[in-house]
Amino acid sequence: MTRFTSWVVGILLPLQLAYTSSAIDYTPIQPPSYPLAVRNPYLSAWLPGDQVAKLPTAQPQFWYGNNLGWSVLANVDRQTYNLFGVSRPAVNTKAATVVKASFTSTHSIFVVTAGNAQFTLDFFSPVSPKDYVRQSLPYSYLSITTATTNGRPSDIDIYSDIDESWTGDKANSCSNSVSNGTHLYEFSANGATYSQSRTELALWGKVVFAAHQSEIHRLSSMSGPSEATRAQFQATGNLTALSQGDTCQTGGSYGFAYRLGLIQKPATVRYAVGVVREDAINYLGSPQTHYYRSQYSDIPSAVNHFFDDYDAALKESNDLDVSIENTGTNLAGKNYSDILALSMRQVMGGIDLTIPADTLNTSEVQAFIKEISSDGNMNTVDIIYPALPFFYVFAPEYIRLLLDPALKYLKSGRYPNPWVVHDVGTNYPNATGYDGGNDERMPLEETGNLFILVDAYEKATGDKTWAKQYDSIWPGYAVYLDNYGLYPSNQLSTTDGLGAFTDMTSLAIKAAVGLSAYSSISGQQKWGGIGAAFAATILMPGIGTANSSITKLPYLDLTYGTKDWYLTFNLYPQALLNLTTFPSSIFESQSDFYPTVRSQGGVAISSNALWGKTDWDFWVAATSSEKTMKMFVDDVWAYANNKKNTQPFSDRYYVKGDKEGLAEFRARPTVGAHWAIWALIKGPNSG
Repeated sequence: MTRFTSWVVGILLPLQLAYTSSAIDYTPIQPPSYPLAVRNPYLSAWLPGDQVAKLPTAQPQFWYGNNLGWSVLANVDRQTYNLFGVSRPAVNTKAATVVKASFTSTHSIFVVTAGNAQFTLDFFSPVSPKDYVRQSLPYSYLSITTATTNGRPSDIDIYSDIDESWTGDKANSCSNSVSNGTHLYEFSANGATYSQSRTELALWGKVVFAAHQSEIHRLSSMSGPSEATRAQFQATGNLTALSQGDTCQTGGSYGFAYRLGLIQKPATVRYAVGVVREDAINYLGSPQTHYYRSQYSDIPSAVNHFFDDYDAALKESNDLDVSIENTGTNLAGKNYSDILALSMRQVMGGIDLTIPADTLNTSEVQAFIKEISSDGNMNTVDIIYPALPFFYVFAPEYIRLLLDPALKYLKSGRYPNPWVVHDVGTNYPNATGYDGGNDERMPLEETGNLFILVDAYEKATGDKTWAKQYDSIWPGYAVYLDNYGLYPSNQLSTTDGLGAFTDMTSLAIKAAVGLSAYSSISGQQKWGGIGAAFAATILMPGIGTANSSITKLPYLDLTYGTKDWYLTFNLYPQALLNLTTFPSSIFESQSDFYPTVRSQGGVAISSNALWGKTDWDFWVAATSSEKTMKMFVDDVWAYANNKKNTQPFSDRYYVKGDKEGLAEFRARPTVGAHWAIWALIKGPNSG
């Protein structure tokens, strides 16, 4: 299988075209931040959208906001140009001209011109939920394609490096190696132990930077202070040749240079960057490692496979990109497909796919998801819950893989409370449970969520056997919802930023729908009857509904007997799972109600909040009229495109007040909720 391609289908501009305009073409929008290398919670590199205009000196960032060193330079006819990430340009170097910035669901692409050449930088993070090996590999690609702009040949060299900022520490050890033509640098923080982190970066494990020897382009390498490695490249176009056992210098950067020579037609070179954590997860005292290690046990073999797999991964990504663009546009317009494309890598970038480290038994695969940027919990049930539509569309098996860690823990009897645990560990990647019952308390929230998620898995896959292993715990949770769900005591919901409420209508709705879901799981109709009885009470005037002075129809309130309102996203699972808990008329009246309470920047999460949530916006949009659905989609698109934010796409944003249009949170996988419209219309496994 070829490791290099001369043409990247669908992502290159015509390379013979000369650009004279200084305006940058942003396609489809200029997002808050571009995903560069986003594969799991510890390989998550981004470029703030406002830095594209100064791409030659831009600073990539980890999702947390800390800068990462990653640069690209090129020699064109003996003149050195800074293409990307050179924050301190050397004397006698020039900045490339930025022509275009674009993104798809799997690629972020930047086009620059430098002298007589054009360069396309393609940052590619595969998204492959159904291929567990490909998805679990902790690496991303950077492909650089160049050709001349005037039809005449030019002499070209290409260089890229990363630095020690990726380890989170300044004291590092490094090694280099060559394996089957793949040249690797591996470096790590000194003395770090499992799960140590700094500014959310993993201090344990290894950072890997790699390139593969081309048959036609000479590859060389050098490590040490970035000023020295780049000066060497600037002077000669070559670095110190890398061979097994060469000295690896710490204290700076690790670079590879390709000598292309005289070229006229497009030529491509490719790099790989990764963060390898062989001890990836601690699950209740049992070390877990990434799934790919069942086939590729060491770094060189994994990286060689990663390069060999490029063509297959690219084909899959091109098909996925087309599907996101076409299906999203057909379902809810171009703005919708733009949002989906921006969200895709972010969902899977919050997940580690693992197997036991001691046995590498692939039949014991589990998935772990990080509550990124809010509190770092592991497998938070109300993080899995909003992301449900994504998994429902692309890989329903992930619902099971994500729930198993909590369900096994609950079945063990170690958790003392009569409701479902909030998460399996306070600090990712340590799933240590809560034997003292001291997790964040969301009794009705998580118990209702669990039944809904299990029902979604069964209906999406047709698998009724998996849940049976947990038959011993289901009845207790159903009884809990029955006893406490209709009149919720003072407690938190998933929107815990609002605080706790008594008699919160949304929690009662969740209990009702959760009981109906359990009826489907268990085959016991009485639970569906209890859920329907809950619904009838909730919809009584003066309890869960109030009348709108504008629509003259009832709307669901925030808490019983008030005029306050709340985004009623918990009705969405009824529609998705074909339940009959609430009458269909409630969807219609809610759809008519939301436009009447819209603020300048969108619909808030509730009448007493200044902020909205993109995840719940899409759950509500999916069950609304076409007009109201478009309102929600367009509001989220406008927020994504407002150029006020620079962090990875946030699901929480201000819709009014002095902070209107500004974001909170970063890079959360809850954006899987953006597929709610797709999931409801197209059904499971439709991605």
